[in-house]
Amino acid sequence: MGLYLKKKLDNEAEIGVWQITESEEELTQLSSTPSDEMEEISFIRSESLRKQRLAVRALLNTMFDEKVYLSHHDNGKPYLENNPVNISITHTEKYVAVILHEEENVGIDIESLDRDFSAVEKKALSEDEIDDLEDEKRNEQLAIYWCAKEAVFKLLSIYNVDFAEQIEIERFRPRGEGELEATFISKKDEEEEFDLEYITFDRHVLVWVVGD
Repeated sequence: MGLYLKKKLDNEAEIGVWQITESEEELTQLSSTPSDEMEEISFIRSESLRKQRLAVRALLNTMFDEKVYLSHHDNGKPYLENNPVNISITHTEKYVAVILHEEENVGIDIESLDRDFSAVEKKALSEDEIDDLEDEKRNEQLAIYWCAKEAVFKLLSIYNVDFAEQIEIERFRPRGEGELEATFISKKDEEEEFDLEYITFDRHVLVWVVGD
């Protein structure tokens, strides 16, 4: 399948999604991955994880005219060595996704709705958020909560964030796509608000956020 989605948002961010249907050999050819990174990927035992890394590379090739060199800060946040654009990356077994913005920090997260998200309720949701859960679409709602909090966490790129206490998501009802409101409360009780968007497709949910 390859490139599944590529679009420019109203806030000038750009999103790309790649559906992983290729073999590892095909992805290697499509990705044009630098030799040092290929060596690093070769040490990954899981074929699925190797394919995800290669698919990210293939996706980046479709989003940039020039070859880009992907690296990571000590905290795991990705960056491009030869391009100042802000970037966030996410992947599952079937899809990888990237969000880019020239000026603002960004965050993105994708999850498969076939995964059981019941553990999220205890470790990542506040009491108010738990009260807002609906039985009919509980797992989907939990997935959106988790992706939203992960996206904000990736944007902020700081250590030791308590998802339940420090990232609040306003009440919502799961739909095919929609908007979310989030508030981050720092350890000093300072608040920062974010507007997020999400879409669901092929039993997956994708959430992204762009800083102000």
